[in-house]
Amino acid sequence: MASPAYLPRESFGALFEALRAEGYHCVGPLERDGAIVYERIDSVDQLPHGVRDRQSPGAYRLEASDEGRYFAWANGPQALKPRVFAPREVVWRAHRDTDDGSLRFESPAPEAEPLAVLGVRACDLAALGLQDRHFLEGGSPDPSYTARRGQLFLIAVHCTHPAQTCFCASTGDGPRAEAGYDMALSELDEGFLVEAASARGEAVMQRLPLGAATGEQRRRAADEIDAAARAQQRALPSRDLRAPLFANLEHPRWQEVAARCLSCGNCTSVCPTCFCSNQEESGGLELATSEHVREWDSCFSAQHSYIHGIVIRTDTRARYRQWLTHKLGGWHDQFGRSGCVGCGRCITWCPVGIDITEEAAAIAGGEGA
Repeated sequence: MASPAYLPRESFGALFEALRAEGYHCVGPLERDGAIVYERIDSVDQLPHGVRDRQSPGAYRLEASDEGRYFAWANGPQALKPRVFAPREVVWRAHRDTDDGSLRFESPAPEAEPLAVLGVRACDLAALGLQDRHFLEGGSPDPSYTARRGQLFLIAVHCTHPAQTCFCASTGDGPRAEAGYDMALSELDEGFLVEAASARGEAVMQRLPLGAATGEQRRRAADEIDAAARAQQRALPSRDLRAPLFANLEHPRWQEVAARCLSCGNCTSVCPTCFCSNQEESGGLELATSEHVREWDSCFSAQHSYIHGIVIRTDTRARYRQWLTHKLGGWHDQFGRSGCVGCGRCITWCPVGIDITEEAAAIAGGEGA
């Protein structure tokens, strides 16, 4: 990969012009309802300029910062998941002929448009890689996911301002973005270091008013990323907790955490790697059409474990145990690694502040490969 180039801060708007010239609609971070969310944006003026986030278990707030940077925050409640795995979508439609009663089925064509996502963090790129393993790399790739994924142009920003709830350094998924992006940015006070990792990224870079990055700028950018890793206050006890977790299925801590857990499913909604879904039929009032709908689901719901009149996981203890052992243990059997990328969202957005790193340490201790 070539050395990064330098884009002055006053020229950052040229990135939006370059993306439009290459045919992309831009999705990026903006401040809405007291949080950083990803929405369609058209100019640099919509970015969260001079904003910091403060996160802790069960708490999230934004506050003004005198740094003047656009990406001086860790993450908001969203990741890339809603852009590829739709929260709710029609899988097929059925039509009944009112004359002879015959049925006709159709699958709606996947809707996808070229989207450039600006500000993607390393943890979310790692999570997208796991979503790809599930939706793309099996025997039957999901057509809707495939269509949306192929249209994504990903612009990573190396993280320099971790939240108190971040622990991506312990999972090996950040704060530096290592792979999975088309372009990557390092933000400095005076501007950005820009690098490309794909032909599409090179095409966009050729449209930018770039100069040479100095050695001092490269060193400063690297130092800020390293400092972000050292600043993280949380960590999982191991990257492979399969053995100690499954060896402690009757640990008393499961009941203790269940007494706090609301089974609300917030953690699975904000988790960038969770992909559980529910299927349901939605019929029209005229009884001539129906839709088979797929929507996000959570293993914290009773319906998720319902089979032939029986709910398998009847209480919160069983549901929390299922989530944690699958996320940190069972995923090794499926994907060869943990399903946690250390983004910390489940800690921040849990209404009662349950900390996955604390629970894993209490149950699994320091054991594991």
